[in-house]
Amino acid sequence: MQRKFTDRLLKSPSAYLLVSHGSRDPRPQAEVEKLAVLVSQKLGSGNCVGTACLELAPLPLHRQIEEFGKQAIASQLNRVQIVPLFLLPGVHVMEDIPSEVDIARLKLDLPIEIRPHLGVHPNLGRLFANQISSLDAEGKILLSHGSRRPNGNQPVEELAACLGAIPAYWSIPPSLESRVKELAIAGKKKICIIPYFLFPGGIADAIASAVDVISQELPAVDFSLRAPIGASTELADLILDLVRE
Repeated sequence: MQRKFTDRLLKSPSAYLLVSHGSRDPRPQAEVEKLAVLVSQKLGSGNCVGTACLELAPLPLHRQIEEFGKQAIASQLNRVQIVPLFLLPGVHVMEDIPSEVDIARLKLDLPIEIRPHLGVHPNLGRLFANQISSLDAEGKILLSHGSRRPNGNQPVEELAACLGAIPAYWSIPPSLESRVKELAIAGKKKICIIPYFLFPGGIADAIASAVDVISQELPAVDFSLRAPIGASTELADLILDLVRE
């Protein structure tokens, strides 16, 4: 079964563009580039996998798509598949990326398709579960950036329930601090914080600083902070599933 799937991918006429948010911090982009290499390796020779940023790039996203599309044409590939590297269906996924793709379509004589964003993959929860399977924790908090869109945080709540954790958000209530206090009042002495973020960067650093402050306020509680997901072969496999034809 796996061999048939791999063979079909190798014959794919598509070029694949991994689109991330973009950051002034170089670490997220380094992880995206690493992920692109892993995806390319799994696809095999003759493929075309690139990366682009929605924000903080020298060119707007539609121009990045245009340039990548030219590479795809030169490689005799007949369409571009856009893979949004986002965990939540926020404004970037629902509005910003589609808008930029629409502009690129006007300039590029090549079909462009937007694949489902990474956060919808049903096995994403399994990836998190594997990462925390050996944890010795009495309480777990799944910490996401948070979305103000209606039902935008439902994936976080569902994943938290699967992991036996409670959800918290960096930009909206309930906050990390309030959730920690809830668990501490309930008598939990070992609390694990699981960032629902793809890559290391400024927010991950800020979370670590916040955990340091909270741990000083609650010295009787043993805190552990997991790293963001990061580029991995398992994450590359999820992306291949999203672009399955």
